[in-house]
Amino acid sequence: MGICSSKPKPSPEPNLHSSDEPNNNPTPANNTDENANKNPDDFEEKTKKKEQNSAEAGKKTPFFAFYSPSPAHYLFSKKSPARSPAPGSGTPRRFFKKPFPPPSPAKHIKALLLRRHGSVKPNEAAIPEGKEVSDAGSGLDKSFGFSKKFYEKYELGEEVGRGHFGYTCRANFKKGELKGQEVAVKVIPKAKMTTAIAIEDVRKEVKILRALTGHNNLIQFYDAFEDHDNVYVVMELCEGGELLDKILSRGGKYTEDDAKIVMMQILNVVAFCHLQGVVHRDLKPENFLFTSKEENSPLKAIDFGLSDFVKPDERLNDIVGSAYYVAPEVLHRAYSTEADVWSVGVISYILLCGSRPFWARTESGIFRAVVKTEPTYEEQPWPSLSSEAKDFVKRLLNKDPRKRMTAAQAMCHPWIKNTNDVKVPLDILVFKLMKAYMRSSPLRKAALRALSKTLTVDELFYLKEQFTLLEPSKNGTISLDNIKAAFKKHATDAMNESRIYDFLASLNALQYRRMDFEEFCAAALSVHQLESVDRWEQHARCAYELFDKDGNRTIMIEELASELGLGPSVTVHAVLHDWIRHSDGKLSFLGFVKLLHGVSSRSLTKVH
Repeated sequence: MGICSSKPKPSPEPNLHSSDEPNNNPTPANNTDENANKNPDDFEEKTKKKEQNSAEAGKKTPFFAFYSPSPAHYLFSKKSPARSPAPGSGTPRRFFKKPFPPPSPAKHIKALLLRRHGSVKPNEAAIPEGKEVSDAGSGLDKSFGFSKKFYEKYELGEEVGRGHFGYTCRANFKKGELKGQEVAVKVIPKAKMTTAIAIEDVRKEVKILRALTGHNNLIQFYDAFEDHDNVYVVMELCEGGELLDKILSRGGKYTEDDAKIVMMQILNVVAFCHLQGVVHRDLKPENFLFTSKEENSPLKAIDFGLSDFVKPDERLNDIVGSAYYVAPEVLHRAYSTEADVWSVGVISYILLCGSRPFWARTESGIFRAVVKTEPTYEEQPWPSLSSEAKDFVKRLLNKDPRKRMTAAQAMCHPWIKNTNDVKVPLDILVFKLMKAYMRSSPLRKAALRALSKTLTVDELFYLKEQFTLLEPSKNGTISLDNIKAAFKKHATDAMNESRIYDFLASLNALQYRRMDFEEFCAAALSVHQLESVDRWEQHARCAYELFDKDGNRTIMIEELASELGLGPSVTVHAVLHDWIRHSDGKLSFLGFVKLLHGVSSRSLTKVH
């Protein structure tokens, strides 16, 4: 729900009827989604009529019953400045040449999401999600422990925005030094809280806003109140409008230089949230507001109603978000902070070209596109954009979350850092990788050290920034104390909820030793991410040559299995046989690459 002074918009999201459900027949689906062969103009005319007949602004869709619409119809309706009549220009209506084999992950989403907000019909089957109930709220404790003196302090004004779960109004301080100052108040009716999970979402939203407030690109939180009927969340009033509106006013897209300014602010707040162990889960242009109508007004992230705390090694499995921005791993029910970065990638794609990377007429079709297809970079304006801009977007929209850049890494990408004064925050990924490195065999550590020596200046920039943030000693080394001090410097209460400090305890091996920058690069290097760049084979070959010269040695299969911590197994030995050169008994190039990734008996068995 946008906290802005513009009137709420009707939802442009396509509705998914029962006939739009993915086909359960094992025969592959058609080349396009269900309505792809219908006249596009008929679709837009129907959408227009539906909007005109809608009495409730910001109407929810069956799948994603959340607070703000996506830019779907606005970006690509006939009246939109983003739509160009010229043939061959970028188009959101992508026709897929390959059929999509069922089942689609969208198949199970509808009932699950409706159930989250208590909208399941009495006889409708749904997938249980743990702690929620569907008794229309009877017997639920809807007391939050917030102050009940809202109307003593504030005078509620006009409504400025509305969503499925509440609405936003202007308000004024009634007395004191701030008398007359305007704020935004998000009003959430308790009657809407018909499930335990809906109540927990509100409680969590306030907790997250309270913990994270103060960041330059995050909505300022003031206080939370409640009475018998409502919860009132008081925040700063942003009057500059949504990022979506600004995109439309610019003809549907930004120049590269202007897009960089926007992306830097988005990445800055997303990286901050991720460091604190908070995943937003609903990033989209509607959830970023400009503080004022001035040209260089700061951008603020809003709407943490679907946000959650996530531990560094934890995976979430509930499917939430907005259709056009949802990450593939969310649909597969195993995701973490990387899902936010995917959403940022979708926003960057829209900013640069004015169309969405994944398009279909129904939400089930959108989900299939997200999972199965790749965005196009062939149509205008992509050929005229810089190679760095394209690389930036591609690395955010990598379907493998292990290969996707983090928000902090994206801030170090050449497209961003070459024109901005970058202040990179700590990246929790570094410490996940360090944990894995500390537990690795000496042979794998040697392989990683060889690989780190092949990194380019641009690839080293991020690692240098992270190492500097740890404030190494005069002799250029760090220990566990440096890491703890760095986290304490940037800590909020959110870190307690996401158990960041418990995770740092797993790095206790650094308590009695120090690490220089060279070893830090080996420890904090992501092999999966490096594997996704065009130069990967060159990196791997050069690293193998270095390893062959300094770290390689004759090794027996039994010794290699023991080195990797693998038990005796016919399968394991059969696979490891190819890892060793028959000529001299040393590790082969294949074995070297596999060693870089780390292995387990389970992974070897699956490969075999």
